[in-house]
Amino acid sequence: MFLDVVDLRSFYAQPLGTVTRRLLGRAIRARWPDARGQSILGLGYATPYLGNFRDEGERTFAFMPAAQGVVKWPTAAPTLSSLVFETSLPLRDAAIDRVLAVHALEMTPHGADMLREVWRVLAPGGKLLLIVPNRAGPWARMDSTPFGHGQPFSRSQLVSLLREALFTPVGWHEALWMPPFQRKWLLRSAPAWERVGVSMSLPFYGLHIVEAMKQVWRPAQVKKTREIRVFAPGTAPA
Repeated sequence: MFLDVVDLRSFYAQPLGTVTRRLLGRAIRARWPDARGQSILGLGYATPYLGNFRDEGERTFAFMPAAQGVVKWPTAAPTLSSLVFETSLPLRDAAIDRVLAVHALEMTPHGADMLREVWRVLAPGGKLLLIVPNRAGPWARMDSTPFGHGQPFSRSQLVSLLREALFTPVGWHEALWMPPFQRKWLLRSAPAWERVGVSMSLPFYGLHIVEAMKQVWRPAQVKKTREIRVFAPGTAPA
């Protein structure tokens, strides 16, 4: 179930949320180092991370699920956020180049339908970047952060969901090795936790970051076969 947008905004206003935003923002940027000329949609509560692309992309806007609620974004400019149903996005087919989904897949009870809808609005070859809690990580086990709510996933579960929705995973990244506590010394050492976690490939990271590409399968050509008539032998007259 979706968290209220007020709770999400409150988390990112806290010191732990600020560090989370910084670390996760770097990981997202590592997957998408250049988004010039791209139309980018943030789905769920992606606004803490969309700011990096707002001046770079051709269009950048945010869709927030109706069960979650919506806030104005950006705060000091004309609004680019809208309230939608995550399984029925108000966009035409193949309208978007990239989709960044944060606090989305693990929250919705209709994950497969949401992914199929994302597939519909993405252009052929478009990319989806999913941020979801790691089922084996400590962040999924503590409800003091938004990542401790909803359904966490293993890597194999994400692969199955994406393939069923006609996405092909093309890149993986992990983030948030530090424990989800509001200790000042822990927050100051957060970059060191990330470096150690990446270098040693530790399994207890907090988040999966998976990049997937929309696949458009060409329909197979079916050749019309020549009609063959079979005649039964006639009976001799009596």
